[in-house]
Amino acid sequence: MLTTLPNLLTFSRIVAIPLVIATFYMASPLGPWLGCAIFSLAAVTDWLDGRLARMWEQQSELGRFLDPVADKLLVATTLFMLAAYDRLSMGSILPALVILTREIMVSGLREHLAGLRVGMPVSKLAKWKTFIQMVAIGFLLVGDAGPAAIPVRAVGELLLWIAAVLTVKTGYDYLRAGLTHINRPMPQGRSIKTIKPSAT
Repeated sequence: MLTTLPNLLTFSRIVAIPLVIATFYMASPLGPWLGCAIFSLAAVTDWLDGRLARMWEQQSELGRFLDPVADKLLVATTLFMLAAYDRLSMGSILPALVILTREIMVSGLREHLAGLRVGMPVSKLAKWKTFIQMVAIGFLLVGDAGPAAIPVRAVGELLLWIAAVLTVKTGYDYLRAGLTHINRPMPQGRSIKTIKPSAT
């Protein structure tokens, strides 16, 4: 149900998207710092909702659907706005594209495997990728509005590159783990099987 706290936390990440967008239209330093604060709070809910759902045994199909959708919408929208407002250097456009491309590929793979009744859980390395990615975007949202003594934007771009490298690795692991199932016919009356990337 949508009214459970884990699902409400997941839904709050979708609500946060227009709020983050709005901060791009605000003057510096308020806009960048407020955008970082909203994005960071939304990122925390990504960790909290799953933990609460498992602890309180409130996992649901709605939550399983909304959670990855909310994450991808939040990340994709924020990266797009950073690029549109020239708050990403040309050298950082590539890792942003790699991250977005991987998310589309993995989403398509998950959808196909779901039709074959094959589950694909998130790997530990993918969780680290997500954490580094979220921290990178937080730094990039602050950008040049950060303290002059700290190269905030450079740190964010470096972390984005690290996240992109992990993105390629985890994307390959997921694709390799799922490839054996892609050409199989849909099973009838079988329970969902779970596959795990070999890297974890």
